[in-house]
Amino acid sequence: MRDLARLKAWMQRALEAGVVAIDTETNSLDPMQAVLCGFSLAVAPNEACYVPLAHRKNGGEGLFDSGLHEHQILERDALAAIKPVLEDPGILKVGQNLKFDWQIFARRGIAIAPYDDTMLISYVLDAGRNGHGMDELSERWLGHKPIAFGEVAGTGKAQVTFDCVGIEKAAEYAAEDADVTLRLWLALKPRLAAEHMTHVYETLERPMVPVLARMEGRGISIDRQVLARLSGEFATEAARLEQDIQKLAGEPVNPGSPKQLGDVLFGKLALPGGTKTKTGAWSTSASVLEDLAEAGHKLPQTILDWRQVAKLRSTYTDALPTFVNPDTHRVHTCYALAATTTGRLSSSEPNLQNIPVRTEAGAQDPPRLHRRARPQARLRRLFADRAAAACRGRRRAGAAPGVPRRRRHSRHDGIGNIRRAGQGHAGRSAPPGQGDQFRHHLRHLRLRPRQPARHRTRGGRRLYQEILRTLPRHPRLHGRDARFLPRAWLCAHAVRSQVPLSRHQGEQPSIRAFNERAAINARLQGSAADIIRRAMVRMEDALSKAKLTAQMLLQVHDELIFEVPEKEVEKTLPVVRRVMEDAPHPAVQLHVPLGRGGPRADSWDKAH
Repeated sequence: MRDLARLKAWMQRALEAGVVAIDTETNSLDPMQAVLCGFSLAVAPNEACYVPLAHRKNGGEGLFDSGLHEHQILERDALAAIKPVLEDPGILKVGQNLKFDWQIFARRGIAIAPYDDTMLISYVLDAGRNGHGMDELSERWLGHKPIAFGEVAGTGKAQVTFDCVGIEKAAEYAAEDADVTLRLWLALKPRLAAEHMTHVYETLERPMVPVLARMEGRGISIDRQVLARLSGEFATEAARLEQDIQKLAGEPVNPGSPKQLGDVLFGKLALPGGTKTKTGAWSTSASVLEDLAEAGHKLPQTILDWRQVAKLRSTYTDALPTFVNPDTHRVHTCYALAATTTGRLSSSEPNLQNIPVRTEAGAQDPPRLHRRARPQARLRRLFADRAAAACRGRRRAGAAPGVPRRRRHSRHDGIGNIRRAGQGHAGRSAPPGQGDQFRHHLRHLRLRPRQPARHRTRGGRRLYQEILRTLPRHPRLHGRDARFLPRAWLCAHAVRSQVPLSRHQGEQPSIRAFNERAAINARLQGSAADIIRRAMVRMEDALSKAKLTAQMLLQVHDELIFEVPEKEVEKTLPVVRRVMEDAPHPAVQLHVPLGRGGPRADSWDKAH
């Protein structure tokens, strides 16, 4: 559709239908910098169109002929035509992963409302299934395989941005997206009421779209000078550790090469406990090195130290500055709403939920995000996944008197966190990376050591019985924890038999361990995730009613980070505390009040 009059006619059809599916096409997946190439609309099945706005001539090739293609509606005219419909409270807008489209239009002065998101509807109905993307949903519920993006824009080195795709080809692809989205809405929306999931969708999932979109748009400021200094310190430390590794190994060895490390550890030095991978090389996983380090071998511990410093440098101090937006000078993460089976939000590009708070390598100067413009108030709550610790009168897990609170140790404190880690009864019989983590929990609780079981199921059951015998005797644990485990065991078996995990096909132990973890976590992390969602949805309204300008910047599972003007800090804290403490109400009345803290500082670093 390249005519403004026709676009206005479509807007009239949307007004008459009362519902319209919409999808945007951009030249980037970053909504903060993306160019709006066009948008597609659907008002009924088989009635869809595409409105090109910024497609370039000749696929964007050529030095002198790479301007915009003729016969496209000007962006400002097209937006002026659709704005009344997108903001009309009497017309429902339907999208797939609508948060992205919401951001694209919000940056252009349009606030979409009301709306439905087919991805979130699917997530509420089938959270245990893998894949809530449009292509997966279309094949699952419509029996139709949509046109793949690679068929339109190419793949690999030949891939082009969408503004370089021909308009005719782009129209076929984009219009189908809107059509499929509307059909999915017609198929999935009735299930919400039929399966009594409407309340979950309306209160926990749908309201999060604008909340997260605004948080992502605000971004996080970082102190580049601090990160650069830390990067230099980590480089120096890594070089020192590398020299120590060479001395302990007695020969030149690359600490980043698992094969060379394996040959030295288990070939030359003949250290015990060596196992080989499917490729025939020695395994040098973290769990193998940790076991050797605990046995008193210095080289494995030095390798672990080197890996930690190298990861801190590559993942945080060197990587974070590359994500700074040139216009806002801030880092803008992306929250995935339908990425976990427990309901937790997932941060990516970059992952700001995994920033280390305190590490052995840099206890005084850890790589942290800094906000220098205005102070911020950070509030911590205690959710259901740590309810076992709360029942015993502790303020928060991992905050025992005299023990420094380290994020990498916090999940090892108390049975609530063992259950959250989801290792259950698998123990030493679990696949690498799962049983390894559980063994660390066993060491923390001082359970009796045991040898690896010959039979996975029988060995797992023996460990499970050992846990049941040990938990009631542990001074920090309560009887209800032991009673929970049989229910978790049964739940794990139920989930294991019902949830297909395509990415683990052919690896039955991984399917089992993953599903058992999901079953146990669903009850614990799921409750916590729902509570924090309710708090986030209510927070902006509460701050607005109190006439406060505080802004919610970041969510890290059980934390909310705010940016607050100095003069409003004292007024903001009571409002935020009240919203977070009352988040479960009126749906649930907790027997144990939610714990919360309210440190404030001019950076996230100092707030911890």
